[in-house]
Amino acid sequence: MHSARTREAGWPAEMMNQVIQDIRYAVRQLRKSPGFALTAIVTLALGIGANTAIFTLVQGILLRSLPVADPSRLYRIGDTDDCCVNGGFVGDNGDFDIFSYDLYQHFRKSAPEFEQLAAVQAGQPMFSVRHGQAPAQEIHGEFVSGNLFSTLGVQPFAGRMMSEADDQLNAAPVAVLSFRGWQADFGGDPSIVGSTISIQAHPFTVIGIAPPAFFGDRVTDSPAEFWIPISMEPLVHGEEQAILHHPDQHWLYPIGRVRQGTNIAALQSRLSGVLRAWLYSREAYTKNGGNTIIPKQHVVVVPGGGGIQNMQQETGKGLKMLMILSSVVLLIACANIANLLLARSTARRADIAVRMAMGAGRRRVIRQAITESVLLSCIGGLAGLGIAYAGSRTILALAFPEAHHLPISASPSPLVLAFAFLVSLITGVLFGLAPAWLALHAQPAEVLRGVNRTTRDRSSLPQQVLVILQAALSIVLLAGAILMTKSLGNLENQNFGVAINNRYVMHVDPAGAGYSIDRLPALYREIEDRFSALPGVAHVSMALYSPLEGDNWGECVIQQGHPAPGPNDRCGSTWDRVSPGFLPSIGVPIIRGRDISQQDTAASQQVAVVNQTFVDRFFAKQDPIGQHFGIDLPQYSGSFEIVGVFRDFKMNNPRSKIRPVFLRPLAQSFNGYKEPPLKSGEQQSMFIDAIIVNFGAPQQDADALLRRTLASIDPNLTVVDLRPFQTQVMGNFDQERLVARLTSLFGILALVLASIGLYGVMAYFVVRRTSEIGIRMALGATRSNVIAIVMRGIGIQVGIGLALGIPAALLAGHLMASQLYGVGAYDPWALTGATLVLALCAAVAGLVPARRAASIDPMRALRTE
Repeated sequence: MHSARTREAGWPAEMMNQVIQDIRYAVRQLRKSPGFALTAIVTLALGIGANTAIFTLVQGILLRSLPVADPSRLYRIGDTDDCCVNGGFVGDNGDFDIFSYDLYQHFRKSAPEFEQLAAVQAGQPMFSVRHGQAPAQEIHGEFVSGNLFSTLGVQPFAGRMMSEADDQLNAAPVAVLSFRGWQADFGGDPSIVGSTISIQAHPFTVIGIAPPAFFGDRVTDSPAEFWIPISMEPLVHGEEQAILHHPDQHWLYPIGRVRQGTNIAALQSRLSGVLRAWLYSREAYTKNGGNTIIPKQHVVVVPGGGGIQNMQQETGKGLKMLMILSSVVLLIACANIANLLLARSTARRADIAVRMAMGAGRRRVIRQAITESVLLSCIGGLAGLGIAYAGSRTILALAFPEAHHLPISASPSPLVLAFAFLVSLITGVLFGLAPAWLALHAQPAEVLRGVNRTTRDRSSLPQQVLVILQAALSIVLLAGAILMTKSLGNLENQNFGVAINNRYVMHVDPAGAGYSIDRLPALYREIEDRFSALPGVAHVSMALYSPLEGDNWGECVIQQGHPAPGPNDRCGSTWDRVSPGFLPSIGVPIIRGRDISQQDTAASQQVAVVNQTFVDRFFAKQDPIGQHFGIDLPQYSGSFEIVGVFRDFKMNNPRSKIRPVFLRPLAQSFNGYKEPPLKSGEQQSMFIDAIIVNFGAPQQDADALLRRTLASIDPNLTVVDLRPFQTQVMGNFDQERLVARLTSLFGILALVLASIGLYGVMAYFVVRRTSEIGIRMALGATRSNVIAIVMRGIGIQVGIGLALGIPAALLAGHLMASQLYGVGAYDPWALTGATLVLALCAAVAGLVPARRAASIDPMRALRTE
């Protein structure tokens, strides 16, 4: 009994001693083969690094929680990214996810399940901000309810956070700065708390600075750098343009902290009932048949621990696809290393046989093989962390080139480090199984009798299986890369309908510089005169917003004499307010009638020019010139006369079909609206956001020239953004470009690894069958016959890989369909191209060992035998 207890007590120490011995043995073996070790580590570093880099983004975007107290109890009412101001019903499926201030307050009173329910602005616009005598700067800000910070449980870094007392109509205007905004925009000035800053030309007192880790209520590439109370919206925008007290203008996202034990499904059902009851009480939703679609209106209550999930919804599919593709690359890398280890273990069979003959158990030999593999993968994982860090930084720079204070770090977090370690461990075990399998089936007596001189070899089958696996996975990645590349090409080279060369778009903010509506006409004349006088300028125009910048203003169009459209009628149209020369400045011709001109003044007939899609939708089989239409209500259906039709072009989303568009003159404002939302929208639309300058030829130093010209008009007019029109248009595809590049990189990496694996297997095949090849040649086989034998083996392995890989590639194409544009998920050219590339690389990889086999001297081979 005593001896048994002694053995039991000493077992952990003995086990630890054996593990240390195994690690030392593995290190000695790797030091004996530095070339093999370096190849394996680099291969693993690439595979693990690619996975870790993508997981860093997945963790930073998809899995990240807000840095707040107990994020698990935060829930949002609404689940999609509708933005930024919507009137009437939201969406087509009845899913309400953006709300008016009145409806938010109604939810607060009707949902006791929430300890607190806050609201945040759906968009995060830019505001003109000035501190002291410093020039004004345009920075992102956000209206939030006064209870937001107490709801989230955020404590100040300095000063105090906003409270409900600050969110009252009679309260003094206050602002809270983000920590990054305080450092970047205000130089980290410690005296900023308590001082006054100007926001849209209105004084606000800075009452506090948020903690360093807090980036707001959502992960975004340009987070808010300050927060101001919702009640200050009329002050900032002007009473006549404000939407705070318009019950049917939806612009807020509610997010709150639920009480312990709340049944979320029951809460969602009850809030949907509250929503429908509120809609029934509003004439705006019951008239014109709207009451028939109220029963399907509902809300979805979703976890809010990660904040508002707009970026997650935009990038989620792409990131998940990249995670899968990088995992496939890692599998191919594992197969490659397993092949190398198999070949190495075969060469070391005599050594293993001697050790087993001298008493080493199979379990110990297998454990040593696994230990060596895990040690390799851990070293590769450490090297992969460096690749992951560099890769993450590069990916973030490519995905968000315009980001300001991006709250996503490329540095590995503890979760990322744990992921890298786990991947390294699993990887080591995966590719270590092959040599362990070989050790398990080793027969010491046969090895010592010289069985290695025969042509039979158990290790060749698993090596061939691994090559087939690599070929199958490579065809999936190559086909995916071709699909994504073709999709990106279709996006970038589509016919946008506009000219993009030699054009610049300057974004400005007249309201932020203190301009009122009555001062705008003089400013616009000055802008047009000054910019038109610049050398080389062909056209100058101004617009509420420019094409393909991500903005959209939309209204329901009603033809003169028509009744109000029903809830299922397609009456939506995009519209913009522009100056004369807008269409020539973007290269769009008038195809019928005339363009907006200087004769369209405030005193003349209200006019509009429309695109061909607008005509096809609302005036099919009619002459559109001279027809009248209005927006939203039948009493305004005769407001605007159509004077021209222009060629279709993509105004908003370059991935969608062209929408109906009408353009109104910048000089004309319709004063007949009586409803506050319509009056507010009409006044807001008088403030331009974009100046478009078209040079007749490429212009040197255009950026500096345009900035100087604007400053000479009014130094208080800040440049929000200035870039070539081409850059603005191509910026719509940053994420698609990134995904296509990474998919292509993964495909090339997979192809290289598969080719190396195939080369290694065939080279090993030639070495192991040297005697057989020598006998064949001695019996009359020609060099061509020998090459054919080797290439036949390659063809069989690649052929089986293609037979398995092509169906997998078809399935992958189906899963990628939502990411593609203008290319089918089952594109035969992608499969053909991937097959040809893989076959060519396989042929090149096999030709070298085939030629080596054909150059064998039969007599030398027989003497070796």
